[in-house]
Amino acid sequence: MELQHYQQWISEFYKKRGWYELNSFVRVGFLSEETGEVARAIRALEIGRDRPDEEEKSTEHLVQDLTEELGDVLDNIFILADKYDIRFEDILASHKQKLEERFGELNGMEEGI
Repeated sequence: MELQHYQQWISEFYKKRGWYELNSFVRVGFLSEETGEVARAIRALEIGRDRPDEEEKSTEHLVQDLTEELGDVLDNIFILADKYDIRFEDILASHKQKLEERFGELNGMEEGI
């Protein structure tokens, strides 16, 4: 799925659920919460949780948990971008240009990125 199509789809999904209308300050709070859940998922993968009250999960399950949490982070970023009419492709292009200008010695990198 292309980024632009996904951004459109997730915005419509959030609108149908009534979540899109929440203001950007609330959305950033959700983004922070989801970022914490990414940290928790990575901790579980890297050093474990050491919680006797939790059932131990397989590596595959832990990777799936991380995948889902990363998706939650991205969704919040997509919604914030959509609220300000910023296309994700524009974010990527702008950030790439910033990095190339800042770290000019790396400009010879492969263009396949």
